[in-house]
Amino acid sequence: MLEVLNPFDGKKVGQAAVQDRAEVQQRLDQAAAVFADRSKWLNVPQRIEILEKFQRLLGANQEKIIGQSLAEGGKPLIDTKVEMARAINGVRVAMETIPHLLGREIPMRLNAASMNRMAYTYREPGGLVTAISAFNHPINLIIHQVIPAVATGCPVVVKPATKTPLSCLTLVDLLHQAGLPKEWCQAVVCANADAELLVSDPRLSFFSFIGSGRVGWALRSKLAPGATCALEHGGVAPVILEADANLEDALPLLVKAGFYHAGQVCVSVQRIYAHRSIAEGVAQRIADQAAKLVVGDPADPKTEIGPLISHTENDRVAGWVEEAVKKGAKLLCGGKKVSASCYAPTVLWNPPEDAKVSSDEVFGPVVCVYSYDKPEEAVRRANALPVCFQSAVFTRDIDRAFYYVRNLQATAVMVNDHTAFRVDWMPFGGRMQSGLGMGGIPRSMEDMTAEKMFVVRNPA
Repeated sequence: MLEVLNPFDGKKVGQAAVQDRAEVQQRLDQAAAVFADRSKWLNVPQRIEILEKFQRLLGANQEKIIGQSLAEGGKPLIDTKVEMARAINGVRVAMETIPHLLGREIPMRLNAASMNRMAYTYREPGGLVTAISAFNHPINLIIHQVIPAVATGCPVVVKPATKTPLSCLTLVDLLHQAGLPKEWCQAVVCANADAELLVSDPRLSFFSFIGSGRVGWALRSKLAPGATCALEHGGVAPVILEADANLEDALPLLVKAGFYHAGQVCVSVQRIYAHRSIAEGVAQRIADQAAKLVVGDPADPKTEIGPLISHTENDRVAGWVEEAVKKGAKLLCGGKKVSASCYAPTVLWNPPEDAKVSSDEVFGPVVCVYSYDKPEEAVRRANALPVCFQSAVFTRDIDRAFYYVRNLQATAVMVNDHTAFRVDWMPFGGRMQSGLGMGGIPRSMEDMTAEKMFVVRNPA
């Protein structure tokens, strides 16, 4: 039995049964068997009815789910409420996407061979889906990885993060209460070595992974032949502030996106490149705002920054900041542990390029501000790392904005908005070391379905 602990105070908040390798294999066998028997497939009206009931159950149980997620994951109450609202809306997005998974007509009667024929494609369930999830959004990540499978009629086996399994188990139970047969959605809490079965099973159609690049790329190397996947890793979310940026608008956005969930977000603002004419003032103003953020118990409505997921992560972030300061970065605020689990929001001015805070994803409450002189320099430095995820630029000059959109190494460039902006129907994901494929509920639903063509010949 796995004990689940509150990352803030270490208190036990629940427990979860752990499945061994044989049990994981059994869940996969059940999921594959139900898909192999087409008489058991769920038609579209059945899926929509289940999702409608599930959405209502989410609303009725949201206080319980919010409390559970907050306790196991440490995200502050105000932000967990937002995550819960997104989850409920995400189910609606999936239902609304179903009618848009359309086929197309394939032109015929264009030559002698294609005369007297019509051809069309349509999309059908692709097959077994498996998913491995991360700790940082225990509610909404499960919605994004599981609900597209349910909506498209694919059986799914999901492994939540071992730090935050309770939310996933609750959501899967609510799906069953909504009428989804258990074989169509199963959760497994297991060791990482046993989770490899979720990737290597020869019956696998699609694999969804959210987590570290080291783990994601290693799992992809074991992917079953014929299976496709989407890997969502991290990035460093570079932001460029031009000299004409509206700082009154920009700085609160950057503070929120830099320190939201203690920086434990794959598109958190980490590196800000500000034009030299405004850079030091920008750094100090961000530090002034960051220093006022309330750090502490995530269950307290006043808390804005909660704990890191573990004491080990807290120690790691502290070590990275210490290294940056020793190498010449100027500490403008923070730079210390608030407790064994919490780290103070930290702003660093001009850390060197070889410091870990400059060269790797911090995944903690640390924002670095650098100065630049020319746009070409800002782009070169923003693109210097082998990662590619969301980025941002703040400027009032439309031509300059388009310059950055064209030249930044990113899957999305936000103009006059922060890097952590996301709505659940937009494509979302990284390239290069940041991932493979794209997420977002509609995109995942497309990936989980297969296009089938039929050709009709009129012999007359």
